Amino acid sequence: MNQPTGQPFSQPFFQPIPAGAATGMPVTAPAAGQLPVEQSYIENILRLNLGKTATVYMTFENNSSWNAQIFRGVLEAAGRDHIIISDPANGKRYLLLMVNLDYITFDEPLNYAYPFA
Repeated sequence: MNQPTGQPFSQPFFQPIPAGAATGMPVTAPAAGQLPVEQSYIENILRLNLGKTATVYMTFENNSSWNAQIFRGVLEAAGRDHIIISDPANGKRYLLLMVNLDYITFDEPLNYAYPFA
C-alpha cells in the first residue's frame, strides 16, 4: 500500500469566499417579502413571479417515450430543485424537477429586480 509522502497541507484546499466578496457588495438581511441582496438564482426569480402563466420546457434524458415535454400552467411555487405549476383547465398540478429544466417562457413581463444595479 502506498503511503503519501510530504507534509499535509497547512491550509485547507477549499476556502469559502465570504458573502459579498465576489461583488464587493455588502450582504444585508432582506426586508419582508424581498429577496436577499445577492441572490438572483432561478428559484428566486420564479418566486417573484408566482401566479403568472408559464410555459416550462423540459428534457428527460434516456427516455425514448417522451424525451422532451412542454408544460403550461400557473406558477404556484419554486424551490431550489423543483417547480410547481397547475393547469387551470383541469386543476392538475405538476411537480417538475429543475434538473430537467431547459427554459421557461412567460407571456407577460417578469418581476425582476437585478440585485447588482
